[in-house]
Amino acid sequence: MVATLLAGCGSTQKEERADVAAEKLYADAKDSMEAGSYDQAIKSLARVEGLAAGTQLAQQSQLDLAYLYWKTSEKAQALTTIERFIKLNPSSPALDYAMYLRGLINFNEDMGLFGRIANQDLSERDQRAARDAYQSFKQLVEQFPASKYAPDARQRMDYIVNSLAAYEVHVARYYYKRGAYVAAANRAQQAVTEFQRSPAAEEGLYLMVQSYDRLQLAQLRDDALRVLQQNYPDSRFLAQAVEQDKPRAWWKLW
Repeated sequence: MVATLLAGCGSTQKEERADVAAEKLYADAKDSMEAGSYDQAIKSLARVEGLAAGTQLAQQSQLDLAYLYWKTSEKAQALTTIERFIKLNPSSPALDYAMYLRGLINFNEDMGLFGRIANQDLSERDQRAARDAYQSFKQLVEQFPASKYAPDARQRMDYIVNSLAAYEVHVARYYYKRGAYVAAANRAQQAVTEFQRSPAAEEGLYLMVQSYDRLQLAQLRDDALRVLQQNYPDSRFLAQAVEQDKPRAWWKLW
């Protein structure tokens, strides 16, 4: 019995020492973060996670790790870390922040909100990350509508939707300029159908009118023109679109 009690005391002392060590490491990690020494902070936080497994300190370390991986452009590790947190801590009070951070990691791939890199905006780039970000923000606002992160998430969702629509129109414009009118019409229609309330839908309709006109599909052209007129009566594209409907003089080559 005495040996068992002594063994229990020894185990408790080890756990207490581990807790103290973890707290000290976490404090060191925070100091490194504030000093901008992210690599050192990452090393300390990784050790905290191991020493304090199953505790709130370990959870906080995971969140901080994900954030630092993101800040140091280690997107894959950041996503792996935050996904693990969400999976293992479904009832955490920080779950809304975790979802928000997951959205930011995808949203800010190589650029910030309304940013520009080499004169290229989000609508001209690969959209998978943007769609993943949208889903994370959507989950956040649906599951935690009162979260302090929800208002910013909603703004980013609006931006992403407009960007996705602009991307489809960007591709449709690309096809149209190269004479691929079927592909142009299809991509423009996708933008109009999927993102009806986006500003890009206006040009999408115009590209549909132009593409169908080139394809000599008069009924589809007129249908698209009618929708453009009804929804955007003051559209800057209308004069050009209506011009497409007029018969060309025999001497006009373009």
